[in-house]
Amino acid sequence: MDLKALIPRGLFARSLLIIVLPVAIMQMVVTYLFFDLHWEQVSRRLSEGAAGDVALVTQLYADNPTPENLAAITRYARADLRLSVALQKQAKLPERERLAVIPAFDRTLRRALSGSLRQKFWFDTTRYPDYVDIRVEVPGGVLRFLAYRDRVFASTGGIFILWLAGATILLATVSVLFIRNQVRPMERLADAADRFGRGENVSLKPAGSAEVRRATLAFLQMRGRIQRHIEQRTNLLAGVSHDLRTPLTRLKLQLAMMPPSSDIDEARKDILEMERMLEEYLAFAKGQWSEEPEAVDLADIARAIIQDAARAGREIDGSGLAESLPTSGRPIALKRCLSNLVENALSFGETVMLSSSQSEDAIYLYVDDDGPGIAPENYEEALKPFSRLDPARNQNRKGVGLGLALAYDAARSHGGNLVLSRSTLGGLRVSVRLPL
Repeated sequence: MDLKALIPRGLFARSLLIIVLPVAIMQMVVTYLFFDLHWEQVSRRLSEGAAGDVALVTQLYADNPTPENLAAITRYARADLRLSVALQKQAKLPERERLAVIPAFDRTLRRALSGSLRQKFWFDTTRYPDYVDIRVEVPGGVLRFLAYRDRVFASTGGIFILWLAGATILLATVSVLFIRNQVRPMERLADAADRFGRGENVSLKPAGSAEVRRATLAFLQMRGRIQRHIEQRTNLLAGVSHDLRTPLTRLKLQLAMMPPSSDIDEARKDILEMERMLEEYLAFAKGQWSEEPEAVDLADIARAIIQDAARAGREIDGSGLAESLPTSGRPIALKRCLSNLVENALSFGETVMLSSSQSEDAIYLYVDDDGPGIAPENYEEALKPFSRLDPARNQNRKGVGLGLALAYDAARSHGGNLVLSRSTLGGLRVSVRLPL
């Protein structure tokens, strides 16, 4: 058996195990030693004394089994031996034994009675809470003895177990509360890191032990550096885009004033392509950090994209979409993600299909096309920025190779993923997984 499979994986459970398990083992050892060295020895001596008294009374009656002698023996046993004695005439010993909850009770008393009595006997330690019922077979019937329980067994065992159980419960409660307070800041840190990775704004204060505080401060510093880097990258690309728009606008104005010709038309196309490239660069630089998450329905976003394509004269099969796919995310980023995938599919295929599925914790969107597809060994390369994949896709297509990269970045920023595979239509299938 692999012991690692038995060890809990959570920090809370492991910490609790480290604290409680040694204490529990120690208490079990103490309990065993107490019963073995103290309680059982004391109970054995008490049981032997009670068994000797029962044997004495039985022998006195056996020597003179008359009513007068029985009455005298009964008075003597009650006054001096704290035993209640009664003769059950023509009775038999019960055949069925009633076992005690603690086997040591029966084992100790049976050993003592066997060593003191020559007659057959039967006893019950469970029927009465304060007495032990002992019966001995004698000529003419059965002598029944009722002995006080504290005469037969040590009475401190139950109290000891009660105190031990109470101390264990108290210790476990204190340990759970203490460890819970120590683990909670780490859970908040992990949650903040996960939310920050999805582009959400998080507020986090250092708390907990010194090590957790240091980890929280390191996370806050890292978050600040990442945000500054993103802002600098966005501002840089925005500045470059703004600077390049001015000469492009002048070029467009100059071309508009020139006499129409095929060369001027080609120049206009080149300028439009440069503007489209600038937009893609800027969108990639901004990433997903400028929008706050909110409740969205992916099915509505997908149907809006299908309608946009229909207005442009392209048909997309959306029969595989669910009626509703509610989740939390950034609507503009999610629409840009799906739009890029659909535009990519429309660029390389004649038939495009949008479908969806849902599991307990995630939503899946599928974009299929019947284009040339991508070789499996190039899937990872296709998701990299500025990748054009000459063998699989036509280099003369518009764009700069950021469509799949932007979609992949959007899916990952929402805590999901984007996977490429072979489509049932013969082309490429893009699977987008987003958490519920």
